[in-house]
Amino acid sequence: MHTTLHRIGVLFLLLGLLGRDVSARDLDQDAALRLRQEGVIQSLESLIENALARYPGSTLLEAELEEEDGVYVYEVELLTQGGVVRELELDARNGAILKDEED
Repeated sequence: MHTTLHRIGVLFLLLGLLGRDVSARDLDQDAALRLRQEGVIQSLESLIENALARYPGSTLLEAELEEEDGVYVYEVELLTQGGVVRELELDARNGAILKDEED
């Protein structure tokens, strides 16, 4: 985790570019900042740290915030050291992993 913040500073952060679910609403950076300031969601940095800790040595490829049926979810894609792309869905309120699958 000691290099996580450095990785975050140089990695791609894409919010709201890929709508995969009709019931999901993509949120932009302004909405994410407002929700964070209001204490509704956790910081993206802390959630990414937890995701990277699950797969040590992995690289963040993409992160986007969505609202799915009233729940704020971060979709995070990681490239593991073994070259596998993992897609994780994290509850943005508490960091719980909702989905973790190979992409």
